[in-house]
Amino acid sequence: MTIRHMRIFIQVYQTQNVTKAAETLHMTQPAVTRAIQDIERYYDVRLFERIHHRLSVTEAGKELYQHALHIVDSFDELEKGLYNWDSAGVLRVGASITIGNKLLPQFIVKFKELYPHSRVEAMILNGGTLQTAILENKLDVALIENAVSHPNLCTAAFSSDQMLLITPQGHPLLQKETVTLSDLTQYDLLMREEGSAGRSFLESVFASNGLSLHPTTVSVSTRAIINAVRYGLGISILPQQLVAEDIAAGHVCTREISGVNLTREHNIVWHRNKFLSPALKAFMDICRQPVV
Repeated sequence: MTIRHMRIFIQVYQTQNVTKAAETLHMTQPAVTRAIQDIERYYDVRLFERIHHRLSVTEAGKELYQHALHIVDSFDELEKGLYNWDSAGVLRVGASITIGNKLLPQFIVKFKELYPHSRVEAMILNGGTLQTAILENKLDVALIENAVSHPNLCTAAFSSDQMLLITPQGHPLLQKETVTLSDLTQYDLLMREEGSAGRSFLESVFASNGLSLHPTTVSVSTRAIINAVRYGLGISILPQQLVAEDIAAGHVCTREISGVNLTREHNIVWHRNKFLSPALKAFMDICRQPVV
C-alpha cells in the first residue's frame, strides 16, 4: 500500500462518491475504483458496501479512515520537516471559549517567538465541536475545559479553573445563609449550548447530585448570558475568568454553592495516532508553563 492509496481512500470516504472523488483528485473513475479494490484485496476486507450504486462505509472502512488520516498527515509532516518546517509549517489549534478568550492568545505569542515563520490557525469553538475536529484531523491539538472520553483521543491536564454562581443584584439566593445545588433548580437557569465544555461539566455535577438541568435560556455567547443575568432574567454558573470583571463592577453578584466542587481541569487534547512534530510538542510545553 502507498500514500497514494491512502489519499484516494480518504477522498472516497469523505465524498461517499467515486465520481466526485475522481474529479477532486483529477483521476479517472476506473483508476479510483481500482485503488479501492487494491486496498480491499491487500487487507482482505470490504471498505464500502455497494448497494443500488451508492456507497456505504463498513466498520473496516471506518477503522481504516482513522488511521489513514494520520498516516497521510505524518507523511506530510515529514515532508514539511525535510523542506524546512519553519518556512512552511502550519499549526492548527482549537480552544474552547474560556481558554480561547483568556489563555490561547498568550500561548500563540510565545509559540511565535520560537517559530516566527510558522502560521498558527486558531478555532474558538465549543468542546464537542473541537473533539470532532481532532478526530477528523482538522485540528492538530485542542485546549478544552473538562475531560474527554473518546478512545482515540489523548489528554494531558495543563491548568484548571473555577465555575461561579452569578445572580442579579437583590436576588433571593443572596439572602440565604447557605446555598445548595438543589436551591438553584427553583430559579430560571441560563446556560451555554449542549456540547460546550461548561454545559457538559455542569450536567455531570448536577447528575452526580441526583439533579437534572432544565435551563430556560440557552446561548452560545457567554457575554449574552452574563448580560441576561445582570438584567434579572435568571441565574447562571460560568467560569470565574469570564465573570470576574462583572462581579467586581457590581453588574452581577456571586455566592458560594455549599457541598459541591466546581473546579475544572483544562486539558490538551490530540489524536492518539497524531504525529507529534517538534513544533507541536513545543506548543504543548508552552501550555504547561505557568501563566503570568
